[in-house]
Amino acid sequence: METRIALIGIIVENTDVAPKINSILHEYGEYIVGRMGLPYHKRDISVISVVIDAPNDVISALSGKLGMIPGVNTKTIYSKVTPQASK
Repeated sequence: METRIALIGIIVENTDVAPKINSILHEYGEYIVGRMGLPYHKRDISVISVVIDAPNDVISALSGKLGMIPGVNTKTIYSKVTPQASK
């Protein structure tokens, strides 16, 4: 199956949902290349970036699950690098 590199940007406006976000990210851990979270105390939000190498349907499912959480907004950016067959 072909995989793609994508970046999922997550803005968390309600930090009470952090355990739900972490649970979903853990569920997709085998595909996650890396993640970085930044609390922005001035605005009382957190910004998380997740780099993922996965099939399109997995990327869409992860982004969709995160985006359905109240107080969470996501945006996914796909690399233009040619998809690669997974090992």
